[in-house]
Amino acid sequence: MGSWEDYLAYNEKQYLEELIDFLKIPSISSLSEHASDVAAAADWVATRMERAGMDGVRVMPTGGHPVVYGEWLRSSDKPTVMIYGHFDTQPADPLDLWTTPPFEPTIRDKRVYARGASDDKGNMLAAIIGVEALLKSQENLPVNIKMFFEGQEEILSPQLPDFINTQRDLLSCDLILSADGGQWDREQPNIILGLRGSSALQIDVQGANRDVHSGAYGGAIHNPIHALTEIVGSMHSTDGRILVKGFYDMVKQTADEEKRLYEAVPYDESEFKNKLKLDDLHGEPGYSTYERLWVRPTVEVNGIWGGFQGEGTKTVIPNQAHAKISCRLVPDQDPEKILELVISHIENYAPKGVKVTIQPFKSTADPYLIPHDHPGNQAAHTVHKALYGKDPYYTRVGGSVPICSILQKTLGVHTVIFAFGTSENNVHAPDEFFDLEDFALAQKAYAMILNELSDRIF
Repeated sequence: MGSWEDYLAYNEKQYLEELIDFLKIPSISSLSEHASDVAAAADWVATRMERAGMDGVRVMPTGGHPVVYGEWLRSSDKPTVMIYGHFDTQPADPLDLWTTPPFEPTIRDKRVYARGASDDKGNMLAAIIGVEALLKSQENLPVNIKMFFEGQEEILSPQLPDFINTQRDLLSCDLILSADGGQWDREQPNIILGLRGSSALQIDVQGANRDVHSGAYGGAIHNPIHALTEIVGSMHSTDGRILVKGFYDMVKQTADEEKRLYEAVPYDESEFKNKLKLDDLHGEPGYSTYERLWVRPTVEVNGIWGGFQGEGTKTVIPNQAHAKISCRLVPDQDPEKILELVISHIENYAPKGVKVTIQPFKSTADPYLIPHDHPGNQAAHTVHKALYGKDPYYTRVGGSVPICSILQKTLGVHTVIFAFGTSENNVHAPDEFFDLEDFALAQKAYAMILNELSDRIF
């Protein structure tokens, strides 16, 4: 029957055609007019999973965009591995910055250009293909498999906590492999140990009952923009430390062994600054840049507005000002508790003469962390070294992937982030792409890691 490597090589052209077909579906989860496209992508994934040999494949409703589930559970003495990914995409705006239309996949320079090419359709399809190659070439799998693909990751998976909680038995497993993520670059593998959590709110400041003349009223009433900047400015010291009372109380300190892993990752401050066209960096004192990005929490102003925005001048005192604030959180910070602390701080620093209203946003994410020596990471290390010819870096990521903490919290299982895009793939931006060599590499990697996991004890 041949090896799984032969099977992948023989079907290479077919797999590229399938990827192009998948990428044509505009499954934008944030836009209601594309709900039917997200559903169509779910159907496409279900059909592809059945063709790969999965049992019990089904599209499941969630109260929002659907999920797709399938399984292969025929080895009672082997661990059960769940493969996770998502088939929804970000919007493609601004369309005029795309070289070719975002949902008309185009091959250029050994890359496929389309929205979702790297995040996450190319990566999750590669995982399905890797499983298929093992199953079709040897009529068996080295581990039990469950596949769980969602259609709402790009909108922070709002229905999934409740859905996963009600489907604990169906989704129970020993380890999760996430096809959503990436490598350090195309030459350097990477194992991601942690993700920061998040919580966010909006501050609304109301002054007078209308905009007023700055000459007639200036000096006698409080300007809402001034009041807002006082509040925002009170949250940090001038050197970058967060001044919200209690904010750092639950921050879990990084173990020395883990710190050494991060210190082994090359860092060039001049290159870092030059990439962003900055003269200097700014952040919490006493920590390296990587520590600030990966293992320390933040409070950031994401947007601020109010008053006159047009050309020239308009001498008014506006009656409103607004700001959006988000927090990136690390173990063991609780997003809801952090919101309470930030709200309390805002209330304490709200100046007299204005009314301050706070709107916390419902979408939050818990921080996520997996031990560096977890058996899943050990297997990933072996595969990465075989594929790239070098040891992977061990890092964390400053952003949030809510599903990892949701699955850990509900199922009690860790997720190994095992995907093969890179930061250069223009993810969420115009001209997103996936290198075809990385698409093929990901297929091999999934076949290899499932073999590696066969005899691991979790």
